[in-house]
Amino acid sequence: MMDASDQEELVGDADQPVAPPNGVINELLNVGQEGNMQGQMEEFLGPQAEYNEEEEERKYYRRKRLGVIKNVLAASVGATIVYSVYMGLLQMQLILHYDMTYREVKYSNLGLEDIDRKMLMGINVTPIIGLLYTPVLIRFLGTKWMMFLASGIYALFVSTNYWERYYTLVPSAVAIGVAIVPLWASLGNYITRMAQQYYEYVNYKEEHVQEQKKLPKGACHNYIIVFQSVFYIIFHLSFVFAEFPMRFVLHDYLHENPHILFNVHSCGANISGVIPGFNTTVLTNLPRSMLLIQVESVLMGFAFLAMIIFLVLCGAAYRPTEEIDLRSIGWGNIFQLPFKHLRDYRLRLLCPFFIYSGFEMLFAVTGFSLSYGVCALGLKKLWLLIVVYGLSCSVFSSLSLCLLRLPRWVCLVGGAAVHAVLLVVLLAFSPPPKSPEYLGPLLVISVLWGLGTALNKTGVSTLLGMLYAEEKERLDFVYTIYHWWQAIAIFIVYLWSNLPMRAKLSILLATLLLACYCYWVMERRLAMKVPFRLPRIPRPRHKVKGYRYLEEDNSDESDSEKSEEDDEEEDEEHERRHRREDHVKEGVREEREGG
Repeated sequence: MMDASDQEELVGDADQPVAPPNGVINELLNVGQEGNMQGQMEEFLGPQAEYNEEEEERKYYRRKRLGVIKNVLAASVGATIVYSVYMGLLQMQLILHYDMTYREVKYSNLGLEDIDRKMLMGINVTPIIGLLYTPVLIRFLGTKWMMFLASGIYALFVSTNYWERYYTLVPSAVAIGVAIVPLWASLGNYITRMAQQYYEYVNYKEEHVQEQKKLPKGACHNYIIVFQSVFYIIFHLSFVFAEFPMRFVLHDYLHENPHILFNVHSCGANISGVIPGFNTTVLTNLPRSMLLIQVESVLMGFAFLAMIIFLVLCGAAYRPTEEIDLRSIGWGNIFQLPFKHLRDYRLRLLCPFFIYSGFEMLFAVTGFSLSYGVCALGLKKLWLLIVVYGLSCSVFSSLSLCLLRLPRWVCLVGGAAVHAVLLVVLLAFSPPPKSPEYLGPLLVISVLWGLGTALNKTGVSTLLGMLYAEEKERLDFVYTIYHWWQAIAIFIVYLWSNLPMRAKLSILLATLLLACYCYWVMERRLAMKVPFRLPRIPRPRHKVKGYRYLEEDNSDESDSEKSEEDDEEEDEEHERRHRREDHVKEGVREEREGG
């Protein structure tokens, strides 16, 4: 009976409708929502009606071009600050150390005169070995990081002036000498590379740009002219800012002309050395130590600002893959290539201009401003001569923009003509000491010399960029050679300090004439299409594994990792060579049988 009732209950339960599980109900309810979400995802991931790919690409490359302009301005401002701080501090330091009272009261047994001689020797002599290590440093660190490191060395030089001792001043001066050539080679390379990058970002649709091939000849010359002009317009203002410590700190502590120039009997072309008879006490009273510390702290702050500008605002000069390729040709090859580039007759014939470029700027700030300016006008007018010279250089650097319409020789020949006339005038010009009435003529000479300097500096840098615009892997070698010859010229000027003024002017004039002749020969050879000899740069061979990038020619590939296609190409080359040899042998055999 029990079994029957159980069965009846079970049957009864089965007849009643059973409610489906909650999950099934949810699935049935969500079917429509899932279809909706799928449609929204397809709409989101699909092509957008309002998205314009070409417009977005154009905006992207516009941002890239603005980034290049930012890089050029940042490098120019950074270099200006570095040299403003360096030259301003060095000038103030040399004037203070020259004063006999300052030396005896503050550093009686230290021998500041001897320290200054060693310091100037370190700054002027050390760069002559710059050709040996500059390309290796630039390729090891990269162009941007080389500029940053060099600006740090200049900041180190500023910091050593807090504690003036032999073991602080001399080593930091030697470090400055080591950094001069790498800094300037990096700056020249960087500005030219920015011009090349700007061209690539303007013509990003061109096939040779997309495939990262060599640029067409003359394609980026206009950008090189503009960027080099902008750099020198900004950089030459460093001569103006460098005079701020002299004008606003030391000016009120300087003696008047009758005291400083009491034993000076002749100036200009008639003298030997710098200023014979110049008084050894130039300060009326000694500046407070706290004032000097405050000035040095301000200069130190600007030196750090220059480092931050190079670090944060300057972008990379090369792509990461290009940086790898530049380093991977072998350090021995990098060391040798600057010397091998001197086989190029274009560089050899420009060497006299490189040397003159170093001569004329250093002569302007030491020879002319001291032996003519200070000797006739007094030490209180030194800042005015340098400021006028710096402003003239800055303003007239814009004249190099005329190369956008005129031949490239206009800048160099124009600057050389101005300097040749001035050198002849200075050979005959000897103003008497303590002659304030000669302020006008000396300021005119400063302005005109600045005109020549501006045309010379912008002309040489622009010319080098134009000659090697398509050879971006050679730029660091070329600018290293240029600034190394300038360093040699600075060393020669350091050696000739005691020569008669007419001998110095004669050397300048002879170098200028030789430079003009050699430049004419170079342009004539190029017009006649005489081939120049460029050293072959070895193909990069990367030994590391784990970093690969797509390229037609995979420069990461080492000898042991050759692709099958390369092996097949080599086999085909061997077969072609063997067929040529067999053909030659058959021809020789037929000639013998015919004979």
